[in-house]
Amino acid sequence: MSLDTLARRATHALEVKHSRFLALAAPVASAEAALAFLAEVGDPAATHNCWAYRIGGQYRSSDDGEPAGTAGRPILAAIDGQGYDRVVVVVTRWYGGINLGAGGLVRAYGGCAAECLRLAERERLVAYAGLRLAYPFEHTGAVHAALAQHGAEKLDESFDAGGAQLRIRVPAHAVEPLKLQLRDATRDRVRTAAADTPDEIE
Repeated sequence: MSLDTLARRATHALEVKHSRFLALAAPVASAEAALAFLAEVGDPAATHNCWAYRIGGQYRSSDDGEPAGTAGRPILAAIDGQGYDRVVVVVTRWYGGINLGAGGLVRAYGGCAAECLRLAERERLVAYAGLRLAYPFEHTGAVHAALAQHGAEKLDESFDAGGAQLRIRVPAHAVEPLKLQLRDATRDRVRTAAADTPDEIE
């Protein structure tokens, strides 16, 4: 399943039985960035600032004084349910004098977060793969044309008597089509091997 992040920050407000809820969401690349966002937007004067983030396999959530499992987990479930990654959501509550009960809290926190994310502008996350290529000089033109066609980015390049060596990163979905084009365009003269690549998801 492909995942999205937020194109930019998003907000959504909700009122339930005189309690006000405000969801603030942002794209983040690290846990440190998520906690910095919480520190920036959390309202010390509010009753609760509950939050959750998902960054790949990393996730955390907090009920911030609400009954266990009624705020942080529903916010995280909203992030996952909307197909997001690299996102933090803070839902701030100003108490309105009427207890909502556990079910009401789950619906309010989860619903406010989900609606915030549903209405937000999405940005597709692209998984990248790294490849090493080696080929004779006479195929340089065909190789570079294929790389451009498949959105590959050159990371480094070296040369020796046998030809050129490239290290590239390419969208993961384009790896096999790229290999096929290189094979056909050079009569199978390009050798390929997997390589580490930075920023495997963007």
